[in-house]
Amino acid sequence: MQFMTTIKDVAARAGVSTATVSRILANQNASNPVMRMKVMAAVNELGYAPNFAAKSLRTLKSCKIIVTVPDISNPYFSMVLRGIQDAAQPAGYSVLLGDTRMDPAIEEAYASMLLRREADGLIFLGHKAPPTLYRMAEDMGGRAPIINGGEFDCPLDISSVHIDNAQATSDMIEHLYELGHRDIAAIGGPSTSPTARERMSGIRRAAHRLRISETLSMIHTDFSIEAGERAARDLLAQAPATTAICCSSDEQAFGALSALRHHGLRCPEDISVTGFDDTRYASVSNPPLTTIHQPMVEMGRQMVTLLLGILNGTISEAQSVSLHHNIVARSSTQPPRQPVA
Repeated sequence: MQFMTTIKDVAARAGVSTATVSRILANQNASNPVMRMKVMAAVNELGYAPNFAAKSLRTLKSCKIIVTVPDISNPYFSMVLRGIQDAAQPAGYSVLLGDTRMDPAIEEAYASMLLRREADGLIFLGHKAPPTLYRMAEDMGGRAPIINGGEFDCPLDISSVHIDNAQATSDMIEHLYELGHRDIAAIGGPSTSPTARERMSGIRRAAHRLRISETLSMIHTDFSIEAGERAARDLLAQAPATTAICCSSDEQAFGALSALRHHGLRCPEDISVTGFDDTRYASVSNPPLTTIHQPMVEMGRQMVTLLLGILNGTISEAQSVSLHHNIVARSSTQPPRQPVA
């Protein structure tokens, strides 16, 4: 039988008193640096997570919020970060940004900062949570000072802010269908991502409802420009009758537009292209991109609002906030060209 690690275990491993361990984990600077290193090494070796439910989140404040992103180069995250900053600063909180590059070790390092009380809360904008955040969420439930931005594939009670991704892509397929498109290709995100799976499920659902499943081509890749270009080239080779490409991100759509130009095809005269996010470059691409707008700045603000509610004690249960999306129709879509008789 495996027992949970206690503060006494950490103290024994580090050769100090439990009071010393408590002071160091509370981030009190009076501790000896060498002693602090011993304690933190013991914490990491034993996988210890304090019982946060027994402590007050109001008495030991750093006035800092950690925000981790899997890819800082993605313009979607920059817009969400703007909203986070807009809400955090007036509330007296500084924002510490961590670009994890989907590296579990980096994700765990930032989570450990929350464990050591170097920040009051953490917002993670990916779909995976490191082990330390899992332990904290199990310990505190919906009162854990942890917020997910997007779709989190986990049974833990963690508050989140998102849109209905499946409904959004379903709406886009219906938009293309109403324009007259029947041979539609879809570029999805990585199958490991809950967000990507939701978007693809919405596409499948709409295709089934509209009875165009047999002519629907689909491919999974990542959300980047490069991946979108490769996927579009593959789709053009596999399904030459395609009249519209529905992408799961604006970045993918920009790559698809590049692939069309490489093949000597015009958008939207030959093939229509749609994106997802409505990032800042969508309206100035060539042609301007039809896309799904999600309120990225407002999503960031809502994440901070939830986190502050947890820290202030006004939120005690996990909350799932779903914001509204809409289709922004621009010049990258039009009715399919009629075949020459």
